[in-house]
Amino acid sequence: MILAIDVGNSNIVLGAIENGEISRIIHMHTDDEYTAAEYGVKLRQLLEFYDVDVRAFDGAIIASVVPPITDALKKAVKYLTGLDALVVGPGMKTGMNVRIDDPGTLAGDLVVGSVAAMTCYGTPVIVLDLGTATTMVVVDGSSTYRGGAIMPGVKLGLQALSAGTSLLPDISVSAPKKVIATNTVDAMRSGAVYATAAMIDGMIDRMEEELGRKCQVVATGGLSKAVVPWCKHEIIYDDRLLLKGLWILYEKNTK
Repeated sequence: MILAIDVGNSNIVLGAIENGEISRIIHMHTDDEYTAAEYGVKLRQLLEFYDVDVRAFDGAIIASVVPPITDALKKAVKYLTGLDALVVGPGMKTGMNVRIDDPGTLAGDLVVGSVAAMTCYGTPVIVLDLGTATTMVVVDGSSTYRGGAIMPGVKLGLQALSAGTSLLPDISVSAPKKVIATNTVDAMRSGAVYATAAMIDGMIDRMEEELGRKCQVVATGGLSKAVVPWCKHEIIYDDRLLLKGLWILYEKNTK
């Protein structure tokens, strides 16, 4: 069994994976002030709470978009399990070519999601991840990562709207009954959900036009469930996409 750790800007997702089967998914808040020892304690507490025996792990892998946390988590895994965790980064075997200006700058989460999407759903594929940021990336028919787009996440946009205006409240992300809203809160929700869905639809059209082919589209991330149902394109939602990708990368780099 391996311990897979996906570090996002807001949350960390832990997965206990055995033979490709994800038996546990555990969420915790990202805190860049925690030391390695504090992360070790937190990991132990959460794993024990979910009845996961740390002695059962025989491998670990980490993908992180928060560099200050990466080393602390790697040390925490070592303290906890005695294992040296793999870290997704340059030089790792992925089975995917990368064709961008500087391949060394490609974020680990984009690598993981792209590898999982092309392996599980085929190519060409557009991969959406709706979290703190919204990302859309393309892997073409020859399994080459071509690049993509990064936008402010839905909640980040709403927070900026509330912080930068006097009368607009902080609200949750959910779809109102109508696009043409008749009150302030529903108007904000319409913008957050329907406008984001329209943006995604438009970006899919433009990416497919630029690539010259129709693509499979796969979405993941905590906010996908709120937005993807309102998109007009057919989009597969896979909330385990990054954990699947971490398993695939672990297998590629340890066998």
